[in-house]
Amino acid sequence: MRGSVAILFALALVLAAPVRAEQAIAPVRGASVEGVREFRLANGLRVLLAPDESKPTTTVNVTYLVGSRMEKYGETGMAHLLEHLMFKGSPDYPGNSIVQEFAKRGMRFNGSTWYDRTNYYETFTAGSDNLDWTLGMEANRMVHSNIARADLDSEMTVVRNEMEQGENNPARILREKMTAAAFQWHNYGKSAIGARSDVENVDIAHLQAFYRTYYQPDNAVLMVTGKFDPDQTLQRIGRTFGAIARPERVLPLLWTVEPVQDGARAVSLSRVGDIQIVGALYHIPQAASGDFAALEVWSEILGDTPNGRLYQALVEKKLAATVSAAAMPLRDPGFVLLFATLEKSQNRDKAAKAMLDVAETVRKSPVTEGEVKRAQVALVNGIEKTIDDPAQFGVGLSEAIAVGDWRLFFLDRDRIKAVTVADVQHVAETYFKDSNRTFGDYVPTPAPDRAAMPAPVEIDKLVAAYQGNKALPAGESFDPSPANIEQRTRRTRLKSGLQLAELVKKNRGETVAGTLVINLGDVDSLKGKKTLARTVAQMLNRGAGALSHKDIANRLEQLKTTLSVQAYVDHVTLTFETKRDQLGDLLDLIGDLVRHPTFPEAELLQLKTESLTVIEARRQQPEAIAQNALARADNPYPKGDVRYAESWDEQIDAIKAVTVADLKAFHDAFYGADHAQLALVGEFDAGAVEPQVTRLFGTWQATKPYRRVPVPYRVTPSASQQLEAPDKANAYYLAGLSMRLQDDDPAAVPLLLGDRILGSAGLKSRIADRLRQRDGISYGAGSNLWTNPFEPNSYLTLFAIYAPQNLPRLKADIGQLLATLLQDGVTPEELTEAKSGLLQSWTVGRTQDRSLAAQFASQMKIGRTMAFEAEREAKVQSTSVDQVNQALRTYVTLDHLVQIFAGDFAAVENKTSERR
Repeated sequence: MRGSVAILFALALVLAAPVRAEQAIAPVRGASVEGVREFRLANGLRVLLAPDESKPTTTVNVTYLVGSRMEKYGETGMAHLLEHLMFKGSPDYPGNSIVQEFAKRGMRFNGSTWYDRTNYYETFTAGSDNLDWTLGMEANRMVHSNIARADLDSEMTVVRNEMEQGENNPARILREKMTAAAFQWHNYGKSAIGARSDVENVDIAHLQAFYRTYYQPDNAVLMVTGKFDPDQTLQRIGRTFGAIARPERVLPLLWTVEPVQDGARAVSLSRVGDIQIVGALYHIPQAASGDFAALEVWSEILGDTPNGRLYQALVEKKLAATVSAAAMPLRDPGFVLLFATLEKSQNRDKAAKAMLDVAETVRKSPVTEGEVKRAQVALVNGIEKTIDDPAQFGVGLSEAIAVGDWRLFFLDRDRIKAVTVADVQHVAETYFKDSNRTFGDYVPTPAPDRAAMPAPVEIDKLVAAYQGNKALPAGESFDPSPANIEQRTRRTRLKSGLQLAELVKKNRGETVAGTLVINLGDVDSLKGKKTLARTVAQMLNRGAGALSHKDIANRLEQLKTTLSVQAYVDHVTLTFETKRDQLGDLLDLIGDLVRHPTFPEAELLQLKTESLTVIEARRQQPEAIAQNALARADNPYPKGDVRYAESWDEQIDAIKAVTVADLKAFHDAFYGADHAQLALVGEFDAGAVEPQVTRLFGTWQATKPYRRVPVPYRVTPSASQQLEAPDKANAYYLAGLSMRLQDDDPAAVPLLLGDRILGSAGLKSRIADRLRQRDGISYGAGSNLWTNPFEPNSYLTLFAIYAPQNLPRLKADIGQLLATLLQDGVTPEELTEAKSGLLQSWTVGRTQDRSLAAQFASQMKIGRTMAFEAEREAKVQSTSVDQVNQALRTYVTLDHLVQIFAGDFAAVENKTSERR
């Protein structure tokens, strides 16, 4: 029966007459909010346009209203399988041509599947050629994808490998078990990746019928964001998508409603590992409900670090290492999920009791006005940051589409702003109760206190008259070429020694991104202080001047700022993004953080607990095991040298040994601005920055001199290690090769192109073609070449995830593809695609203000300008096939390759022995 229906659908598509483009598209009355306009094609496709001239990139996003919620019994994982097969081509885009074009055009792309939707997006350099190709490809694969048995068979092991990768994540598996226990009938209890038996035994006819049912224009929303001409884009959409006939089928109705939960439920998961996790799940209304915004605020009040109630009750009291809380926005009634991660010495029962006390006793400790306002600021800041980024904006709108309508994105923001203390108190009391919880033991009660869901929301009526706020001002059309960037960039060096780079450019959100790098010590003065240096950096935002950890977090929210601190061996990097009007206050705050940290004892203890918990988790993970082993392989440096790679136990001992006195002494000796770099990109008052930076850092110098820690090249013999990671479904391959090469060497650019062909281009590369597309043994595999700007010692890495039983096939594939690459060389076609992809990816990177600020900081440290980038791009254009092949054969010396294989290989051997 299902096969016959599928044939009828196919015939309907073939026989239907195309709709004329100029008649196919019209604006939807009243559907224009804050610069976003909705149009409708005659075939039912909804189109959203959100132009933004400030970023020279365009993002095309197609959201299909199909996810795991639509899957029938025995068909779990079908929506996710289709996501994979949509990259396998069609008669007009055969084989790997789609991912090949992605690579050639330097596009950033992805597909994802969730409960209520499947989403595809491509971000690329703005231009008619890229836009035409993308719209044509998306329109074609909407109804003409192959969905063939052969492609399903080849992709099956890749999907299975993705499943196994998820099996290595304790929190993810625990969440799946909890949702399965919480939802007895509704498909929100089923993981989007599906049951292994369903995925492995899927019938191709069923999968094709599923595709023809849901992958249709009347079940999709097309979004175009970023830089494009709206009128011309509408014409292009009319020509491509408008030619698709409106389907004659009727979408299946879904009517399952999860019954009100009538008692606490429990789930237990036992796996090998050193960390512990406890969680609690509570049923809540759908995202369109009037209660949902208050639930988002309550979740933020619970889960924020360091101001949240769970953090204060568990982390500060040493009952847990980390906590989190999240309200899931879903089309039907969904859930809130709370998690606490514990290191192995902490008591799970005490942590669980504390978590439930915080979540379910709000009547004893009512919500406060201060908590609500802080949560509102944090949530609204996050929404505003999404609106400021065209690519993320499209993805954010797709999530709103999935739960009912794109305008819910803005309506949710407005509702969050309007939430009152009484609203939050109400939802906390209504939904956070033991009878509505999935966690712990079943507790019988003579009078069940149940949480009934409100009536379904009529979303069309809800959003019909919604207008939203005034659209954000448009930014400038910015040329991201190295020459233009250099011409517009002001570089200065202050008397203190600090180097400053400023690029003022208008953007849609009036934002500014920055990077501050503080360089520390030298190889002798840092001896024995590797962990101490990192800990000092990690403590900078945990107390400074008169501000506590919580005060700093609150201040950052008030300033609408994201701030990240990264700790390295001989430097610390602070990256930030804020609004134009907040930059001065933020720089003052950063000045306090780096110059006057207080290193509170309680915060150090909390940081130690968090760090030890991370190490305990990582030492059981195949990827981390391989990374640590590769770093330690033939390491020539003695213990105490900052270049020495510690064992897990040595890392733990070093963390435990750190004291507050050590931190203060290190900061006093090593921190200063005399060898610092600060870069700013975006909207700001350039005339105000230098005087302020001079005031903050002008006389601040380190006691210990700075000299970059050298890492000279040394010949490393080839080696291979096979390491056990018990009870892990997924294994990890990692290999490394040192090269006597600096990034300005004539062979550097040919090697970068060779690396892109080998594995760094993503899905369209030799490694991905072999391990994923042909043999289907790896979901994620590739390579990465880091070219050293300071000294001739560059590094190539290879990586892959795979099932432990596929170890022999992985070894054979890696060996063969490397041998073939070196013997036969690359082809002219591969080089052309690599050049195009590499140049466009560099261009896209320069359109991101945060990335560009980081690039400026790096250039100042090295002593370069954008002229180096221009020269490098010219070298890419002129590189020949012979130059790439010569560079690969000279520097990719397999007799110096170090390979690590980490996984549960013993279990595979045991199963093999049992079969014997």
